[in-house]
Amino acid sequence: MGRGLPGEDAAREVWPVLKGAELKRADQPGPTRLGRAVTAMAGARSSWRRRLLIAATLGCAAGLAVWIGVLAVTLPWRYRAGGWSAAWVGFDAVLFLAFAATAWAAWRRRQVLILCLVVLATLLCCDAWFDTTLDWGTPGFIDSLTLALVVELPLAVVAMIGARRLLRLTFGRLHALKGDPGPVPPFWKVPLFGDYSAGHGYRDLFRPPRADADGPDAGRVAQEQDA
Repeated sequence: MGRGLPGEDAAREVWPVLKGAELKRADQPGPTRLGRAVTAMAGARSSWRRRLLIAATLGCAAGLAVWIGVLAVTLPWRYRAGGWSAAWVGFDAVLFLAFAATAWAAWRRRQVLILCLVVLATLLCCDAWFDTTLDWGTPGFIDSLTLALVVELPLAVVAMIGARRLLRLTFGRLHALKGDPGPVPPFWKVPLFGDYSAGHGYRDLFRPPRADADGPDAGRVAQEQDA
């Protein structure tokens, strides 16, 4: 029988809701026993939120697909818009906040920097898209296209590369702590933190996460994730 984790006593104080069975199981040898026990408890409580999120996302995607078709048929080619200055000033203000938040997170070395970089890249791509499409056929189109190709899109690419690198560093550290010496898998193969990686097809989308991370299917799931 091996020793328990050094932080297990603190974990028992932080998560007093853990039942005796989970804590007893967490005392067994292995670097991730306690984390899996905590994950099983949290996953069971939040499974309905996961199913609701998936259903809402799929419903919004289906509704948006229909709405895109309606707009493509009904919208006029030219349209005189009200509140033009307010729309662009507001968008640039949000873009300014994204730059400021990214700089703060990088300066303070916070994990939220990953989210800030993704948001910043998204806003820059949106800025490039609307600048070029709304200036199509006007004298300012060349200026907008140049700004998009030289400034906005390159900055978006740099932000996405930075976010990807930080994510890979985070996954690599987690793999090292877990005792996995292998290389970091591609993002589309990395499961969510916690026991939310169960599922092998669309029928498993609305199933709750597994309550037992060390059950009889644990080995099979791990092999499929590594495949």
